[in-house]
Amino acid sequence: MKHAIAAAALSVALAACSSTPVAQVQPIDGVISGQCHSDMVRGALGLAASDATVARARVDSDSLHVRVLRHDGPRVPPASEGGDRLTIEKGRTNNITAIYCG
Repeated sequence: MKHAIAAAALSVALAACSSTPVAQVQPIDGVISGQCHSDMVRGALGLAASDATVARARVDSDSLHVRVLRHDGPRVPPASEGGDRLTIEKGRTNNITAIYCG
């Protein structure tokens, strides 16, 4: 009997130590319009282009899709707003170097 209780307690303790799932990125107002606004995510420039940062930028820009490109040289991104896709360019060290719609 003592072994069964100890085994049950150990199972509960191990289940409590399991990794917690990463919270999903949700828009503040609960709705993504699908109309990209890159001006809302300019603060992400220079940050690491991690999956979490890219997902947060997509949601905060109200975009339905995101594209991440590697770009090492100087370039002037297109001056466009709108559309349903946010484009993020990253440099050699995986930092975000440009953000624009399209």
